[in-house]
Amino acid sequence: MTHLVNIDTLLEARWIVPVEPADTVLLNHAIAIDKGIIIAIIPIVQALTQFNPQERIVLGNHVLIPGLINLHTHAAMSLMRGLADDLPLMEWLNKHIWPTESQHVDPDFVFDGTRLACAEMLRGGITCFNDMYFYPEAATEAALAVGIRAAIGMIIIDFPTTYASDADDYLAKGLALRDKYHQHPLLSFCFAPHAPYTVSDKAFANVLTYAEQLDLPIHLHLHETKDEIKISLETTGMRPIERLHKLGLFSPNLIAVHMVHLTDEEIRLMKQHGCSIAHCPSSNMKLANGFAPVASLLDQDINVGLGTDGAASNNRLDMFEEMRLTALLAKAESGRADVLTAYKALQMATLASARALGLDQITGSLTTGKAADITAVDFSDINLIPCYDPVSHLVYTAGREHVSHVWVNGKILLKDRQLTTLDELELYHRATSWQQRIRATGTQ
Repeated sequence: MTHLVNIDTLLEARWIVPVEPADTVLLNHAIAIDKGIIIAIIPIVQALTQFNPQERIVLGNHVLIPGLINLHTHAAMSLMRGLADDLPLMEWLNKHIWPTESQHVDPDFVFDGTRLACAEMLRGGITCFNDMYFYPEAATEAALAVGIRAAIGMIIIDFPTTYASDADDYLAKGLALRDKYHQHPLLSFCFAPHAPYTVSDKAFANVLTYAEQLDLPIHLHLHETKDEIKISLETTGMRPIERLHKLGLFSPNLIAVHMVHLTDEEIRLMKQHGCSIAHCPSSNMKLANGFAPVASLLDQDINVGLGTDGAASNNRLDMFEEMRLTALLAKAESGRADVLTAYKALQMATLASARALGLDQITGSLTTGKAADITAVDFSDINLIPCYDPVSHLVYTAGREHVSHVWVNGKILLKDRQLTTLDELELYHRATSWQQRIRATGTQ
């Protein structure tokens, strides 16, 4: 008699799209999970003769994919969703967002806003997010309370806020937070200097020194708008990319967000230094910043991941929407229908984003030895029938409303579309309370 191996969980599904190996779809396979780790992906028939799971979950018409990774967001800004729409970026920031932040953003705001964002992201199949915002200590506490994986940005800006007095103060607080939590299995850290127009050369130099010592990513907005480039030319005589390159920031640790306005030489520079890009198509369009040259970036084999940006500039933390827009815009912009396939869009939302964060040995694909960060998408909806190609369906047909289950590190955080670690009614009341406070001050 064959001895069965005791494990925590066995997930059985009609399809599994592991992302690694590339362009692979497994039919009628199971994922064996123990102590938060994927220990096998094998045919269901074989799994039933090999494992004795404490919990067996049968998802007969679902596809299992790696948990989606949101490579760029400002989670707490969910509390400012729809606050000031249809405005140019700098007007939106100067007249609405920054005044609101100066009056209302504190640790409680960030804790509540981050939990609200986590609820939305988990319900949309996102298992990891890369955050950039004030009071990262509160964002960290929120992520840990929820159980989601998070890359916490140690924000640096030159001007004072209620959070920190100057760039050195921001940096010191971020490093203290990283020192406290850097061994936690669900947390990683990035340096997050906001943008070239808010961070001085001296502050960038300090960030670079620590990033090289600690081998951490540097995550910043770059070449988002034409005005950003124009102002840089007027004040420094250089485009922002040239300035950062001269400062030594270009390396495989750089995550450049947006990267809408690029020359061919700048694209070659990104390739030469192995930088990654966080592409945020919805935010770029909503703020009228333009279309990032994704096809040209991919032609150079530059690592491009996907992000939503914050809910204040996108209004949705929806990676299904970002995948679909990414594929469609690349085709339209390049005139090549095959330039960015459905599989490539899924890979950008998973493994490419994990690679940018230095987490590709932990998450981003469904492979033996990686964390069980898994999203289940239910293909039973009449709008998803018939299905000839589950990867095509994931990108072009399905939406976040079809996500039924989510696991992070083997723990189920969304079960039959219900959050397991968050109280939605409590989140609703907290968000409504913040809305009333913001309205009362008239900053919207």
